[in-house]
Amino acid sequence: MESKVSRRLTEKVAQEVCDHIYAPRLARDFKNVFEHMSDLNQAHVLMLARCGLISPQAAKALAGGLLRMEAEGPDVVELDPQREDSYFNYEAHLIKLIGTDAGGRMHIARSRNDLSAGLDRMRARDLLLDASQALLSVEEHALDGAFRFREAVMPGYTHLQPAQPVTYGFFLAGVAQSLERDFGRLSDAWARTNISPLGAGALAGTTFAIDRHAIATSLGFEGLVENTLDAVATRDFGLEILNGLSQIAIGWSRVAQDYHVLVSHEFQTVEFPDRVTGTSSIMPQKKNPVVIEHLKGKAGHLLGLYVAAAAAVKGTHFTNTIDANREGMRGVWEAGEEVLRCLSLFDLIIATGRPNAALMKRRVTEDFASATDLADILVRDADLSFREAHHIVGAVVRAAMDSGLAADGITTQMVDDAARDQLGRAIGLDADLVRRSLDPTASVAGRTLPGGPAPEAVARSVESAQSRLEARRAELADKRGRLHKAREKLKRDLAELAA
Repeated sequence: MESKVSRRLTEKVAQEVCDHIYAPRLARDFKNVFEHMSDLNQAHVLMLARCGLISPQAAKALAGGLLRMEAEGPDVVELDPQREDSYFNYEAHLIKLIGTDAGGRMHIARSRNDLSAGLDRMRARDLLLDASQALLSVEEHALDGAFRFREAVMPGYTHLQPAQPVTYGFFLAGVAQSLERDFGRLSDAWARTNISPLGAGALAGTTFAIDRHAIATSLGFEGLVENTLDAVATRDFGLEILNGLSQIAIGWSRVAQDYHVLVSHEFQTVEFPDRVTGTSSIMPQKKNPVVIEHLKGKAGHLLGLYVAAAAAVKGTHFTNTIDANREGMRGVWEAGEEVLRCLSLFDLIIATGRPNAALMKRRVTEDFASATDLADILVRDADLSFREAHHIVGAVVRAAMDSGLAADGITTQMVDDAARDQLGRAIGLDADLVRRSLDPTASVAGRTLPGGPAPEAVARSVESAQSRLEARRAELADKRGRLHKAREKLKRDLAELAA
């Protein structure tokens, strides 16, 4: 039996090729690309008709057949791996409906190369919109928590050691700001994704007098990939999106790592409701942070997808190739599915985590996190250099630890003893001043600089961030709206052509 797609090939496709390449690809992709394939074919036929490249009779038959296929959906198309891919199977079903003469004219002035590039860009922009929408939801919950818990004082950590007093709300405000940058990276990728490769043909364009701008406009693209070779050779937008998704995953993994520590029995400073945890098959006391562990593991998976995609592309020629454009893009779709799932879980974690405020306050009161504030007092009130103050407070902390004292047990006498040892003289700080300098609530309250942890500073930061979030929500709605309007016009125009 001859090939079903070419008279150049005198043999049917080997069963192994069908089983391991074409059949799995059709099963994976056909339903996912059917809607975009329909839109793209409709826009192409509309352009051919308007440019006078097909007769009115053929245009009407094609428009009617395409509308019927769209209405009936992908399930009625009999998929045959001997036809290789989604397009040939789509075209074969159309020809079955309207005949070879009309159906066979749909492919005038194009190639599967520019068609596939167009499909990839249409799918990619959907992914950008959906992932951006999911990010906004997580950020909104983080900002809600930032405002609500802006007074829940807790230790801030560096090197997993108590560093300086902050608040749980301040921590969530930082998470929200990171998510805002994640959104920005996806937004930046939009401009390089939503441009049309259509009309590039196989790589050298076409001699037919087509209108590349018209088909781009019909499909909601905002410009052209001008060079026709670049248009079919390049999926760098896919790698850019994968990079952005990987950055998102790295971010949620780091936050999950913090939570993994804070929910441990040794810390117990954050609690999650039972509905987002698991238990043990043997140890009845266990409450396991399974969602947190899942998020951390999936971040590694996403990084692997980025590396695999980049590796698939890096050794290919600068033209259309299967390894770059098929295998390189496969990781984008898998990563997109994983990111949307994981952002839903991350949203759940951010929305449901609750700080143990009393325990946090006790820990930060006892753990010397306010030592820097005591050093600052020595600089301001005793006119010491910061390095001198650092040495004195370090000696005070060492003495307190040796005596089994917590931070709130430090006295003026201990400061003077350390000062005599370091400077040869006492400082004579007021006892109330020493006490207030070691009060974590006062420490946080004094840090009112923009972006600082003081409750009023966090409230200002949240208000500003919420305003920016609403602007980005409007930006996202505008993008969806423009695509929707372009699609509505395409359907109206095709219906007129069919009539």
